[in-house]
Amino acid sequence: MKKLAGKRIALVGQRKSEELSKLVENLGGIPFLRPAQGTVFLDESNIESDIKSIIEDGFNWMIFTTGIGTDALYNIAEKMGKAKEFIEALGKANIAARGYKTVNVLKKLGITPLVRDDDGSTAGLLRELAAYDLKGCRAALQLHGDPAPKLIGWLVEQGCTYKEILPYKHVPPQPEMMEQLITELLNGDIDAVNFTSTPQARFLMSYAREKGVEQDILKVFSNNVIAVAVGKVTAQALKEEGIERVVIPENERMGSAIVALADYYQGKRKL
Repeated sequence: MKKLAGKRIALVGQRKSEELSKLVENLGGIPFLRPAQGTVFLDESNIESDIKSIIEDGFNWMIFTTGIGTDALYNIAEKMGKAKEFIEALGKANIAARGYKTVNVLKKLGITPLVRDDDGSTAGLLRELAAYDLKGCRAALQLHGDPAPKLIGWLVEQGCTYKEILPYKHVPPQPEMMEQLITELLNGDIDAVNFTSTPQARFLMSYAREKGVEQDILKVFSNNVIAVAVGKVTAQALKEEGIERVVIPENERMGSAIVALADYYQGKRKL
């Protein structure tokens, strides 16, 4: 018997949806393609002014949260002819980084973070940052087009002012698709939802709040539907939205998340 036999899995990411659909089918499941995230685009015009700010304003801390966003900042600085000045500005600041991909991008730029997370999550980054006094400091906070309420709240508590830098912008999903997904969840037509990024969790629950069914959706996730997160950062976003039952793969890859879900249904993995 296949591990996902008859299970109906909503795939709410757009990237690699065909590959994930085939994987679900190979494991005996039924994939539902329900994008809960619109397109993602590089917002170069606003980032150019942010690059100038990083170079000219002298931030005490630079906090990088994604590898792709960090790489985008450097590439835009290079296009502006300011790559050298950008690297020099980073060299003068205290650098904090979340995630191994972010650390690897910084390493290529010749930068070693003073602080990095202990487990790949924002919570892990905050645990390590807690050893430093940020009162009165100014921080530039690179995000991936998605708010980071926990991180921002912590900076405010420390008395640290911050500037958000968002290289990427996320376009909201189609309302019709969100309506279909919400309806299917409420009707018991879905057994699990696979989340591959934090905006998907926030868009889903934001739409549920708009429609006045937030508590109903949370009840569905607490009783009948399993949430699957590609990694700890996405899992944290789900939990911040009130979704507590989350399967997380040890290897933070999209395919690994589906396999982890299959293992959960076989009793080989706990939440």
